[in-house]
Amino acid sequence: MASRPRGRSVAARRARGSATRARRRRRLAAITGASSGIGEAFARALARDGFDLLLVARRRPRLERLARELAVAHGAAVEVLTADLTRAAPLRALETRLEGETRLELLVNSAGRGEFGRLSESPREALDAELRLNALALLRLTHAALRPMLGRRRGAIVNVSSTAAFVPCPNFAVYGATKAFVNSVSEALHEELRGTGVRVQALCPGLTHTEIFTAAGVDVSSLPGFLWMTPEAVVEASLAALARNEVTCVPGLGNRTLASLVRLLPHEATGRLAGAFGRRFVRPR
Repeated sequence: MASRPRGRSVAARRARGSATRARRRRRLAAITGASSGIGEAFARALARDGFDLLLVARRRPRLERLARELAVAHGAAVEVLTADLTRAAPLRALETRLEGETRLELLVNSAGRGEFGRLSESPREALDAELRLNALALLRLTHAALRPMLGRRRGAIVNVSSTAAFVPCPNFAVYGATKAFVNSVSEALHEELRGTGVRVQALCPGLTHTEIFTAAGVDVSSLPGFLWMTPEAVVEASLAALARNEVTCVPGLGNRTLASLVRLLPHEATGRLAGAFGRRFVRPR
């Protein structure tokens, strides 16, 4: 019986070992809310840039389609995790995973929701879920990711906020408040992390073509087209700002101009202007 040439077997083992070591050296990014919108755009951009991915969202079929596409297009190793982060058990499971992940280079907290309507008329359970997802889950996952990052003195966290963080938001009161929380925590953490090698960013897009308004049950079709950005443009601005270690990223010249003007106005006036803007352009479906 003929034996397999020894040299070929050794070469094959060496090749497999080299592939394994290369895989271990690849950076890992974890992205919540990855099934659509800004989260999906981050997944595409980071796979293109050589990251392996941990994609987290509630809609498994969408995640699996995206994972297959990115694996074929970019050779990325993509893991899918279905989780409702408003619930305690899935949130704890993801925290544990992040704390033990030695390759975690980037966490993108993109999962979020917005409830439209008067606070007094909104379902209490929906408001509770909005607060849990937009603020509590983001905070806890940020805390979990910091441990492996600080241990290696390398890594970054992008917390997806909104220009809604800069003004009171009538009929989106809790959404705006949670985004103000995200900005405040991110800015404080940026100072805490100086000199550690770990960066943090509050990403504050303006109007972006995502599913958030549809999910909130509102019609924004009357808003002028020039006010909108694509998720892809938002993500490219975020990654460029992250490379510069900018703590607050407001993508788009129009959004940056508006954010600067808002800071010059009396706080009470910003709430009235936001209310008038909403009454003019935002309607329940």
